[in-house]
Amino acid sequence: MTSAGGIQIPSRLPLLLTHEGVLLPGSTVRFSVDSPRNMHLVSQRLLKGTSLKSTIIGVIPNTRDPEHDTDDLPALHKIGTAGIAVQVVGSNWPKPHYTLLITGLCRFSVSSLLKERPFILAEVEQLDKLEQYTTPATNDASAEDGELGELSQKFYQAAVQLLGMLDMSVPVVAKFRRLLDSLPRETLPDVVASMIRTSNKEKLQVLDAVSLEERFKKALPMLTRQIEGLKLLQRTRKMSPDNEKRVTDVSCFRLNHIYIREDEDDDGDDTAALERKVHGANMPEAALRVCLKELKRLKKMPQSMPEYALTRNYLDLMVELPWSKSTKDCLDIRAARTLLDNDHYAMDKLKRRVLEYLAVRQLKTSLKGPILCFVGPPGVGKTSVGRSIARTLGREFHRIALGGVCDQSDIRGHRRTYVGSMPGRIINGLKTVGVNNPVFLLDEVDKLGKSLQGDPAAALLEVLDPEQNHSFTDHYLNVAFDLSQVLFIATANTTASIPPALLDRMEVLQVPGYTQEEKVEIAHRHLIPNQLEQHGLTPQQLHIPQDSTQDIISRYTREAGVRSLERKIGAICRAVAVKVAEGHRLTKTETSTETQQQQQQMGDKAAPPEMPIVIDHIALKDILGPPLFEMEVSERLTLPGVAVGLAWTPLGGEIMFVEASRMEGEGQLTLTGQLGDVMKESAHLAISWLRANAKTYQLTNSESTSRCACIFIVCLFCFIGSVRPPQVGGIKDKVLAAHRAGVKRVILPKRNEKDLEELPANVLADLDFVTASNLDEVLNASFDGGFPGTSSSRSHPQLSSKL
Repeated sequence: MTSAGGIQIPSRLPLLLTHEGVLLPGSTVRFSVDSPRNMHLVSQRLLKGTSLKSTIIGVIPNTRDPEHDTDDLPALHKIGTAGIAVQVVGSNWPKPHYTLLITGLCRFSVSSLLKERPFILAEVEQLDKLEQYTTPATNDASAEDGELGELSQKFYQAAVQLLGMLDMSVPVVAKFRRLLDSLPRETLPDVVASMIRTSNKEKLQVLDAVSLEERFKKALPMLTRQIEGLKLLQRTRKMSPDNEKRVTDVSCFRLNHIYIREDEDDDGDDTAALERKVHGANMPEAALRVCLKELKRLKKMPQSMPEYALTRNYLDLMVELPWSKSTKDCLDIRAARTLLDNDHYAMDKLKRRVLEYLAVRQLKTSLKGPILCFVGPPGVGKTSVGRSIARTLGREFHRIALGGVCDQSDIRGHRRTYVGSMPGRIINGLKTVGVNNPVFLLDEVDKLGKSLQGDPAAALLEVLDPEQNHSFTDHYLNVAFDLSQVLFIATANTTASIPPALLDRMEVLQVPGYTQEEKVEIAHRHLIPNQLEQHGLTPQQLHIPQDSTQDIISRYTREAGVRSLERKIGAICRAVAVKVAEGHRLTKTETSTETQQQQQQMGDKAAPPEMPIVIDHIALKDILGPPLFEMEVSERLTLPGVAVGLAWTPLGGEIMFVEASRMEGEGQLTLTGQLGDVMKESAHLAISWLRANAKTYQLTNSESTSRCACIFIVCLFCFIGSVRPPQVGGIKDKVLAAHRAGVKRVILPKRNEKDLEELPANVLADLDFVTASNLDEVLNASFDGGFPGTSSSRSHPQLSSKL
């Protein structure tokens, strides 16, 4: 590769065809290759070669339109650049390709084509001296004579002028300074044209300029254009000579195809504004120190570094967080009570807790935010009451849906070392509301998941602990943030799936289902007006009497909340909207005499409906169809061996019918249905108790006593299954379910008598409650006249249930 004439490139070079840019001698460019020929060149020449010679390839610009490129070999450009591949990186995403980092050495011309496949190999002729790009500048004045010397001097002075207008702290500008001082002047057109912002067409003109004089003439206008652009920018900014700032860059430099940000001076002003925001954010001392440290690093970074954007985003988040911004609480208890009553009917326990918080806040201003957890069936208003609490306090409201979350990073954020890192939902929520004392609703906290990415319920322990959340540390921020002024409200359908450690940190408030009377009030106060507004109707167009509302509740819905009720009302509104719209069309259309006669023949069907349209029982059946639920309790309890049990589910209380039938056999007990272990145990316990006390209650194999035994078993099963412990839970939900189903008498353990105080007055009036402490009292309360005694001479009367 050396000769008497100097350093020589190989006479045979593999050629790389590229659409991505023009490689000039002395520049370094990154190319992405994925065509078959180029891929073979990399895999068979660059990756398998072991000598320096094998890393030298020729780069030829592919002038064919990339959209119409084919596998056929295009006409090769006459001039190319020999370069050395200093880096090769392969990747399979999104498709197999290689990324090459190539440094240009010198020009060459293609003499002949030796082969086309698997990659292009050509005979080439070197056109430039390789030494001029690798040796320092000398004081040789031979090139300074005549017109070429004038061009060289003019070009050098223009480059110095451009350099004087730029900021030397920018790395690419500092590199330009070094190259300008070290390289021979005959190399400057190539080097400068590769660094300033020029099109590929202009670079191709410089590449084709084999004559040095022509090369200076092609590159000098590009350099002059950049200088004029900088001068114009300075004039538009009205920069005075006494306070003139150096422009760090005007999109005029690029290195390795990464453009330096245009208008760097604006960025300097922006950085100064960011620094003012950091000092004005009133953040704690520890957070301020971190921000100032990151800001110092940011000032030293070139904008081309990927970490620049990451650091800038971090600082922007830090200044946007409400470190000391808060809203003033509205502590008027009377106004708060009125607002809560207007927004929600019933829910007395929740309203009382909010008023208690307001009262304490009046007496003590530094009160920490409580951690509340509303537990109840779906559709009872847990989420909406949280929003009303925020309105009552005059605070911002933010809802965080936790259902299905299985990554702790959703709560605590990602560390900034990861690609695509971001803060958690808590910090993002604070950024969204802009204050440090909002109401945060953690919805569906009982439906958190767990995965290999951690346990989000464990991450919530710090958030919901009043003794710890004053210094909550998000992984992205990596500094403490005070959450003690945030009012956290969690919602759940059940506490069974909430980890005990998390449940221990929250104040649980039960939100039971509504009674039928409460649903009627809610429907006429909130649901019906809301649905009328959503469907463009008015009370003068649609009227739903309370009797019809009660029918919808009892015969078309059976739920603890009011979501199904709202959907049924919406269905009624849609049906009425059709009638109203048809009536408007008929009244607005000018009909002919024949049309009027046809309408008279059709009768009222074509006439506009009378307003308001009243929804009665017939209209309900036409719109909603046949009733979905019937009052089957009284019908089923007339049969022997049937009893009603009460159960609690996360969706509210439910009734269940338990039946026992007599058949001949060996005395075995067969259980059917999806019963849990506790219910199965209760059934076996009932039959065991029955066998142990059969003589006491005169139960024999006769027909009548066998029927009594069936009733006896189901009564024991219901009692033992429902009230086997001395005290059970969910009494209000169970009793409300019995009330909805039309049950008249409820038997419950003696120790649950205190739970009856939570029931509405109308439910207490409608139901007959019997508290029992043993099975004899249960059996006597289950039948008219009591259960037969132990006297052997007493005959068994026909028994009828009082349930």
